Amino acid sequence: MLVTQVVIVGAGAAGLMCALSAAGRGRQVLLLDHANKAGKKILMSGGGRCNFTNLYSEPANFLSGNAHFCKSALARYSQWDFIALVAKHAVPYHEKKLGQLFCDHKASDILDLLLDECAKAGVELRLDTSISEIAKQEAGYQLQTSAGLVSCESLVIATGGLSIPTLGASGFGYQVAEQFGHSLLPTRAGLVPFSITDPQLKMLCTQLSGTSVEDCRVSCKGKSFVENILFTHRGLSGPAILQISSFWTPGDTLEINLLPHLDLPAWLTQQQTERPNSELKTLLGELFTKKMAALLAEQWFVSKPMKQYHPGELLAIAEQLNRWQVVPAGTEGYRTAEVTLGGVDTHEVSSKTMESLKSPGLYFIGEVLDVTGHLGGFNFQWAWASGYAAAQYA
Repeated sequence: MLVTQVVIVGAGAAGLMCALSAAGRGRQVLLLDHANKAGKKILMSGGGRCNFTNLYSEPANFLSGNAHFCKSALARYSQWDFIALVAKHAVPYHEKKLGQLFCDHKASDILDLLLDECAKAGVELRLDTSISEIAKQEAGYQLQTSAGLVSCESLVIATGGLSIPTLGASGFGYQVAEQFGHSLLPTRAGLVPFSITDPQLKMLCTQLSGTSVEDCRVSCKGKSFVENILFTHRGLSGPAILQISSFWTPGDTLEINLLPHLDLPAWLTQQQTERPNSELKTLLGELFTKKMAALLAEQWFVSKPMKQYHPGELLAIAEQLNRWQVVPAGTEGYRTAEVTLGGVDTHEVSSKTMESLKSPGLYFIGEVLDVTGHLGGFNFQWAWASGYAAAQYA
């Protein structure tokens, strides 16, 4: 039987950060993962460039049933701490927009620096290793693994959520939590595209598949995000849609302002005065792609020369473009979701140490907890912060 001080289950962002930090303070660390490669989600994140943190990360960027839980960890390991680690390894990066930091080259730069730090600190990493049983001992835990029995003082669960099962996501961490008396908040896909089944709307989305509209305001239940939206053959995607999906529940209506930065009633009136013979679809073609303008004019309005509209019609056109109402059929689910909402109830975990309040020596970090960040590097920052916090005590 292998005896060690700390076992971390899950070699993703949170697990790697916890491993290098715990080993860095002299702890003997074994990092296990059932996958054949560490950090698979890191490698595919940010379109392969890894949006590794956000300059403006703060507690308000996170959703949880316990709003105060994330504050302590985020304060003790901030975005500036991770940026310093990136700089130490001379990884070139840039701000894309809205504080989002991406690698200049590829996501493997981030994974490589984490693995390098783990190796320097003496972390033992074992891949292709599954766990069939976990038992509480008088002092610590015993794990039955595919590589044999392992005994440890501290056990850290960093197994992530259910999103993107093709990368190996599973509900293992939730099973461990329940085994040791923890409550789970209902899980669902977050930061995920919407599917559309309404025939007319579905036709519009299909015909515009691949078309992006910049800086739309998407609102639902009092929350709004201004970012791009993307039409797909299944429905709607793009950053603004992914953001609002974390607040949407089935049956909710989305309100989409396609032109939030333009006083549309005034603009339409001005066009009517200055270009009375121009058709509506021609003018909309200056605001959207020509194809989108033609489809909107065909499906939503009767396109005619501007001089033929009366003021009430112009207001109705502005209202439709500023307050487009959409009721999605659902989301695309965990298959394409970037995160999992819900998870281990944080009321039963120490916000300082990430240690279970139900079973001493058991820790939960990263996405397995009921803490979910907005799109834009915030979920990685939670992985770094929660992993670091647990490492100071595990």
